[in-house]
Parts: sequence; structure tokens; C-alpha cells
Amino acid sequence: VVRWARDAGAISYIDAVQYAPHKLIDVQALDCDFLACSAYKFFGPHLGILYGKYDLLDKLMAYKVRPSGNLPPDKFETGTQSFESIAATLGALEYFAWLGSTFGTPDASSSFTLPTTQQQWRTALEQAMRVIDAYELQLNHALLTGLTSVPGLHLYGITDPQHMNQRVPTFSFTLDGWSPTEVAAALAQKGINVWNGNYYALAVMERLDLEEKGGMVRVGLTHYNTLNEIDTLIEALRVGIQNPTKK
Repeated sequence: VVRWARDAGAISYIDAVQYAPHKLIDVQALDCDFLACSAYKFFGPHLGILYGKYDLLDKLMAYKVRPSGNLPPDKFETGTQSFESIAATLGALEYFAWLGSTFGTPDASSSFTLPTTQQQWRTALEQAMRVIDAYELQLNHALLTGLTSVPGLHLYGITDPQHMNQRVPTFSFTLDGWSPTEVAAALAQKGINVWNGNYYALAVMERLDLEEKGGMVRVGLTHYNTLNEIDTLIEALRVGIQNPTKK
């Protein structure tokens, strides 16, 4: 898509919020013009992140006070930075580095030393995302199998088992006879946290004729979830269908 955009003379801008905690992001390999994310999606604070190619950032007008710098990134970062958020984001990256060093190599050990060079950081993060991706692929298959076995459940997005590596373990569905709000509330009563609504994908929901029906139910998994938790979710959905008492 980035290549198509460039061939057409368009600028590529990637929203990587949902992608970030699941798979490796390499802006150099993507060759995108811009990529946006938020650290809270990969276990950090609510800190906005924007990557942009320097020449494009340099051309963009920044709404800033006159004494601020005129060059990127300073012209987009007026005022005192949120140092506590920056420190917390570093903590999240250190967690990924630990994960990669501990589980991402055959000779992994219990000892862990923080990376000190750019190459060490890159290696640790690549190892982390490889092991996360491999484990979440198992979750993808298990959740797909479970959800598609529930009568009256309609799953949206990629459902071909051969293409589970092309999606992250975030699944959206509707359930016959239940509104998304009712499903979410019923699962919450059982201690299962899901979400309902449109998730800011308003145009998609309208196109699918689901916005006025309450949108969809969304189940999001990540590497700290387990196969047993998936079984618990599927069992709760099945019991709810068999005993459709809604509160």
C-alpha cells in the first residue's frame, strides 16, 4: 500500500495503534511517510508517538509559539515534555527487551541485562516480537475455532485459518438475539472483559449496517492471555445462548 501511495503521488500515513503490541514495526522496512501510535497500546502510558520522514516534517507547518524552535522535532513539541510519560514508555520497552532476552533465544537464561547499544536494543525487541507473534498465532487459531463454533455468532474480518498470521488477536463479532451491549454486560458478570460499540470505526460500522444496532463485540488478546481463558470465554458465550436471561 505504501508503494501504491508513492506511485500515485500520495503520502502514506499508518495508524499502528492496534498493531503495535502484537508485531514488529520497522518504519525503515515499511518505508512509510508517517506512522502514528500510542504507548498505552504496548503497556506504557497515554503518550502519543509520531514517526515522520524528516523532509516531510520539515515542510509541515507547526502551530507553536514564536520562540520555539523551527526545526523538527522541536517545532512540534512546544513546552515541557511529559518526562514521566517518557520514562514510563522506556519502562515498557525494557519489559519487551526482558521478554526477548528471556524467551526469544534457545539459550535464554534467567539473568537479564538491559541493552546498552542501539543494535542490542534492536536485537532484543526483534526477539520479543518474534516470540510474541508465534504465541499469539496459537491464540488466534484457538479463538477462531472457539468463536466459529458458537451458534448464531457472526465473526468479522479474516476467518481463513490459513491466514491467521495476517491478523492480530483482536476479534469482533455479533450474536443473534443479543445486542453488543447485552453481550458485554453478560460477560462482565462472569469477570470477562470485552468491549462493545464502534471503536471509532464509525464509517465501517455504518457500511456494515451495524452502527444503529450497537456495533460489535470486540475481544482482544495479547501474549499474557492463555488458552484456558479462551475456553472460559467460549463456554460463557455458549451458556448465555442456552440460558438467554438478560439483565
